[in-house]
Amino acid sequence: MNTLIILQAQAQGGSSSFLIMMGLMLVVMYFFMIRPQQKKMKAHKLFIDNIAKGDSIVTTGGVHGKVVGLNEGSTIVIESEGTRLKIEKSSISNEMSAAVNAANKA
Repeated sequence: MNTLIILQAQAQGGSSSFLIMMGLMLVVMYFFMIRPQQKKMKAHKLFIDNIAKGDSIVTTGGVHGKVVGLNEGSTIVIESEGTRLKIEKSSISNEMSAAVNAANKA
């Protein structure tokens, strides 16, 4: 009888430490995985909202171009080697203006 009481007490203590460990694991996952991804998404959205004429960009398809027109809504016009393309803002991958300016200075 005493053995059953001791085993039951150990099992209850083990479950609380398990819950604490799982909670800590969730906190670590949030700070190392979820939060950085949210910050990255927020920065990308801010970048897309602040696109201006003259910015050099790269699309998700790999097309390099320069912004020549901003349309109402979610489209922009880029120029790439003499060709003008109308693309969605959501297809812009990153800005290359800083890299182009650094290459021109060198």
